[in-house]
Amino acid sequence: MIVRYESDGSIVMITQNDHAQLSGLFAAHWGNDRFEKPRPYGSLVRAAMFHDRGWIRYETSPQLNPETGKTPNYREVPNDRMQLEAFEWAGDWLSAIDPYAGLMITKHRSGLWQGRYGVITHPPAIQRGTLPPEIQSFIAKSEAKQKIAADKLDAKEIAINYNLLQVWDMMSLYICSTEVLKPDWIEPVPIAYSDAAGVAMTLTPSQSNTIVLDPYPFDQPSLTTNVIFRRLPQTEFKGSVELQMVYFKTAPQIASFTLIAR
Repeated sequence: MIVRYESDGSIVMITQNDHAQLSGLFAAHWGNDRFEKPRPYGSLVRAAMFHDRGWIRYETSPQLNPETGKTPNYREVPNDRMQLEAFEWAGDWLSAIDPYAGLMITKHRSGLWQGRYGVITHPPAIQRGTLPPEIQSFIAKSEAKQKIAADKLDAKEIAINYNLLQVWDMMSLYICSTEVLKPDWIEPVPIAYSDAAGVAMTLTPSQSNTIVLDPYPFDQPSLTTNVIFRRLPQTEFKGSVELQMVYFKTAPQIASFTLIAR
């Protein structure tokens, strides 16, 4: 769950699965005269759209941290046994539907604990230090399964596609994670499956709901996307049960953003 405590005293909550839908839309429209279309196309779009399916269990019951009195942002949710099992289930679930897409989301999950495997130089990766034994065990098991799944696939293509998935994820997080958008950039962004170097893509808000991308990667002159969110009218709760009651009673809203070329 993406959680934003807003300046007006409200809480904006966006599910990880709704955030992932934006990533999927970006993947579906990726490609033009400068940017090569993703391949295998269907699998990459599917991976982007469902890369955070492992959060669906938590998002049925968002919790309140009794120590802080706040509901945690996704990075603060404990990676307990049930959550790790949910992450593993998501990879197995998508792999049964589309093995390539499943490989991508399992690699994405294990990479998040390891600085996205160093493929993104900006924004800088979170430095997590020594990981708990249970997460190290999860990573080892997942990476062993990934190696089997990738055995007969093109390693260079997998590397480019993993990089692309990180870009789509970060573009969506850029839109979803902050109350007021500020100029930023993502680097490197792959432009092809050749040896061409990735580029730095700037994201510059020109209005509250318009973002200028340079270079522009999509297959149409502008791309409008919708973010589903809930704005909770209160920030203090007696416990998780009250938080959930307020959350489920709060009607979803839609915020639209248009991405355009410079």
